[in-house]
Amino acid sequence: MAVEGARGRAGWQSRWRRPPWLDATGEWVRDRTRLLDSPLATHHVLLATTSVLVVIGLVMVLSSSSVEALTKTGSPYTYFKNQAMFAVLGAVVLVVASRVPARTWQRLAVPALFASAAFQLLVFVPGIGKVVNGNRNWIEVGPLSAQPSEAAKVTLVLALALALTRRRDVLHQPAKLLGALVAPVGLTVGIVLLTRDLGTALIMMAVVVVMLWVAGIPGRWFLLAGGAAAAVAFVAVVTSTNRVNRVKDWLSGTSDSATQIQGLQWQPVQGKYALASGGWWGLGLGASREKWSWLPEAHNDFIFAIIGEELGLPGTLTILVLFGVLAVMVMRLVRRSESFYTKLAVSGIGAWILTQAVVNTGVVLSLFPVIGVPLPLISAGGSALVLTLLGIGILLSFARAEPGAPEAIRARESVVARSLAVLPHRGARRTRSTKGPR
Repeated sequence: MAVEGARGRAGWQSRWRRPPWLDATGEWVRDRTRLLDSPLATHHVLLATTSVLVVIGLVMVLSSSSVEALTKTGSPYTYFKNQAMFAVLGAVVLVVASRVPARTWQRLAVPALFASAAFQLLVFVPGIGKVVNGNRNWIEVGPLSAQPSEAAKVTLVLALALALTRRRDVLHQPAKLLGALVAPVGLTVGIVLLTRDLGTALIMMAVVVVMLWVAGIPGRWFLLAGGAAAAVAFVAVVTSTNRVNRVKDWLSGTSDSATQIQGLQWQPVQGKYALASGGWWGLGLGASREKWSWLPEAHNDFIFAIIGEELGLPGTLTILVLFGVLAVMVMRLVRRSESFYTKLAVSGIGAWILTQAVVNTGVVLSLFPVIGVPLPLISAGGSALVLTLLGIGILLSFARAEPGAPEAIRARESVVARSLAVLPHRGARRTRSTKGPR
């Protein structure tokens, strides 16, 4: 019986041959996987993923803001033009930041911290500071406006990474470490809390927790830190009537009754309507119904809902996959970096961008109460886009310092230089052309 079974298997295997397309597919997958062995793989994947997210963001800002822009300004392209202008500025910032040596960011941490604190304090200056949705987190000078707390996210990461690196000898003694954390946390998170911007403060506290975990702080101290953060969040909520109502509405759920979805429940309910009306495949790019003054902030905090309505499940999954790729590249960069400071700074920037993405999509899906956090690289907002691209530029700077990356960059530059050297110079061509026949 065993012999017959073996013969049967041999006969089946002889009759079945691997189709050529299967071998070709396997070879294609191996070639693409081999690309990740390059020292510059992290740099290239980060840059490509960021570029795709920014392009998608520009397209969706144009689609989601066209109706409101036409109503308020007479042109459907007003918000899109502003976002495109800041995207170009952010691209320049990204390129410049990526060329800054990794060690320079460590030296800039302290000056940037105090400059950011001074920038944040401008929100309390009469005539400059501006209150938006109950939060004093904007400054406005003439036609220009900015959100200083976005810059505080970058400086928090750089300064906290420096503080933890300098006090690496007492990381397992958090009581001694607290003094070193007062300046970077107090001058960033503390000022943001004073502006009553709870959403940004929660993102920044998440960044602090992730960086402390990467630094190797004992686990038991996270319970105390979590309790302290929960206490701060509780006080921030109960001292604001608007936040109390938002949390109550979120906990009570929503209803189809028109009288129960007015006010603070209106925005999250309309966001879910957008996702539901989009269905599996979406209504088509530009065909959103909710952007016709039904969904507030359709091009800002709730742009993910418009993506789901117009592009369906493929569109929303594409966004989530792209942020997933960013997460993988951040973890790869943390693992491959040799500098302790770099590991902390990379984890902090990654925690900032990815936590904000998770919170934003969670708010749209009603997993969290509305706290006013935009979707990084996609939501409309000039200062947020430029500062996020600055953060990506810093990641690219660290990626260019990975083991083997500097050598790969020099080799590539030498190849380009040799290629240009073989091209005839314009002056040489002119000289030869003026000579007469021999």
